[in-house]
Amino acid sequence: MPAVPSEAKAPPGRPPLSNPNTAPVLAKLTPPFSVRVCELFWIVSFFVGGFAIVYYFIIRKEQLPLISDAVRAVDATRSEQTYTTAADIIFWSVFGILVGVLLVQITLLVSFMGRRPQMRWWQLLTWVIQVATLALSLDLALTGSRAAPLRLVLAAQCGLVLLALLAGVMPKALAWSARQHDIVRQQPADASAR
Repeated sequence: MPAVPSEAKAPPGRPPLSNPNTAPVLAKLTPPFSVRVCELFWIVSFFVGGFAIVYYFIIRKEQLPLISDAVRAVDATRSEQTYTTAADIIFWSVFGILVGVLLVQITLLVSFMGRRPQMRWWQLLTWVIQVATLALSLDLALTGSRAAPLRLVLAAQCGLVLLALLAGVMPKALAWSARQHDIVRQQPADASAR
């Protein structure tokens, strides 16, 4: 008969009830602060741009003769109908660009928040178009005393868009958009809690 040791062997350790290597799960996590600031600047710029578009449409009747005078200063040998038509074309071109850029920026913000790739470059392009439109239309389509506040509002909109673009290239915002998806490891419910 074999000898029994004086000490009894300790029982083996109990196996864990949960597996630490769980499957990844897609989740919707809150974006970092820099992304939220970027989104806020974009939204405020949309409201400012919308106000500018409505105001520009309201002062249309005062602006058309001023635009016509600016065209007449270039070449005064044409008929009056030519200046009126040119003023209409210039006004509606500037108006259309303002509306179009605003709508594209809204679409691009939705795509940016959905983490589509290369959205910052398209947003930068819309800002360049905004600044170019403002610079070209200062002496032609935005003249007169009624357009003075409009010039300031459009410049403020360009500034807000620039701030939004700068907030969107902060390191945490870049890392957030590069991830494409938020993945978390789901912890299973503890078996002992049942």
